[in-house]
Amino acid sequence: MSCTVNVLCYKSKILSNGEHPLMICISKESKRKYLSLGVSILPQHWDFDKNKPKKNCPNKDLIQRLINEKINLYTEHILELNTIHKEFTITNLIDKVNGVSSKCTVQQLFDIHIEQLKKEGRLKYASTFKELKDSLIDFNFHLDILFSDIDVNWLKKYESWLRSKGLVSNSIGVRFRTLRVLFNKAIEEKLVKEEYYPFKTYKVSKLHQETVKRSLAKLDIERIVSYKTDRVYTQLAIDLFYFSYLSGGINFVDISYLTESNIVDQRLVYIRRKTKKLIKIPIQDKASEIVLKYKQQDNPYLFPILSTFHKTDIQRVNRVNKVLAIINKSLKGIGEELNLPIDLTTYVARHSYATVLKRSGVSTSIISESLGHSSEKVTQIYLDSFESSQIDEAMKNLL
Repeated sequence: MSCTVNVLCYKSKILSNGEHPLMICISKESKRKYLSLGVSILPQHWDFDKNKPKKNCPNKDLIQRLINEKINLYTEHILELNTIHKEFTITNLIDKVNGVSSKCTVQQLFDIHIEQLKKEGRLKYASTFKELKDSLIDFNFHLDILFSDIDVNWLKKYESWLRSKGLVSNSIGVRFRTLRVLFNKAIEEKLVKEEYYPFKTYKVSKLHQETVKRSLAKLDIERIVSYKTDRVYTQLAIDLFYFSYLSGGINFVDISYLTESNIVDQRLVYIRRKTKKLIKIPIQDKASEIVLKYKQQDNPYLFPILSTFHKTDIQRVNRVNKVLAIINKSLKGIGEELNLPIDLTTYVARHSYATVLKRSGVSTSIISESLGHSSEKVTQIYLDSFESSQIDEAMKNLL
C-alpha cells in the first residue's frame, strides 16, 4: 500500500500566541503519524484547501521551501524503499530519515564491540565479530545502516549470498548467531526498538546440522596414548591430548595459559577464557605425571607452548594458534595410522571426555559444569548419540 506525506496546519492545537503548529503527516495502511515541522502559523495565513501558506503569510517563501524540503526528503526514502521492494512501517521510515545522523550505525557498534572485546583480552571472540563485519561489508557494500534496516528479507538475502560462496549451514549459523548477539546488544543499548528484532521470525536454529561424530571410545583413547614415537612434537601432541581428556576436557587455549598457580591442593583451578567460568577439578595422577614431564625452571607455563618471550596478547595468540596447528597435524597423522573412525584433533579429547562420562551414567549437569559450558544445551551437542545396539536393547523393555 502506498505511503503519502503531507504538511498540515494542525488546528487541533492552539499555541499561546494563537498560532497552529505545522505538522508533517505520514499515512500508510490506515495508520497516520504527525511530526512537528518546527514552525507555527496563524490560521488566517494558511490555505486549508490547498495545504500551503497564503500569499499574505509572513516568510511565505521560507516556510514553503522548508515544507518542500521535508516532503521531498521523505518521498525520496519512500521511493528508495519501494525500489528495493523493502517492507517498512511509518516508524521505519522516520528512523531512516532521521536515524543515520543521530543514531549508532551497524558499522559503529561493530567497531565499538570489537574494541571492547580486545580490551577484555577476548581476541579470538573479537576476531569472530571482525570476520562477520568484513563478510557483511562484502555482501552489503557498506554498514552505514541502522539496525532497523536488518529485517527478515535482508537476512534471507545474506543467507543466500553466503550459500553462493560455498558456506555450509553450520558455518552460516555461526555468522548469524554472532549477528544476533550484536543485534541484542543494540536493543540493550536502546539503539533499536525491540519490535524490529528479526530473529523472532528468522530462526537461526534452522541452520544447525548434525555434526560429524567427534568423540572416541575409551579403547581408542588407550590406543592413542600407547602410540610410540621419537618425534618431540608428536609426543607432545599425544600428551596434551591425554591431559585434556583427563582434566575435564580442558581446551587447548586454556592449557596453553596454565601456570603453577593453577594447581591448588591437587586440583586444577582456572577461569575458562571463552566463558569466564571458574573451573575446579581434581588432577588425576597420570595428568600430574604429564605436568612433571614438561616442567621447566625458566618457564612459568606448565607446557612448552608459551614462554616469557611472548609478552603481548597478540604474540601469545599467534603462538598458541601456530602450535595448535602443529599439534593437530600430528594428531591427524596418528589417527590415520591407527585407522580411527574420525579425524583426530585436540577437540576430540574434549568431546570424548564428555561422552565417556555420559555413557558411564554421569548426569549432563555435572558434565556441563566440568566443561565450563554456559548451559546444558551446549553440552548436549558434545554428547554422542547412543549406538543402535543400545537403542535395540532399550526397546526390548517396551514389551
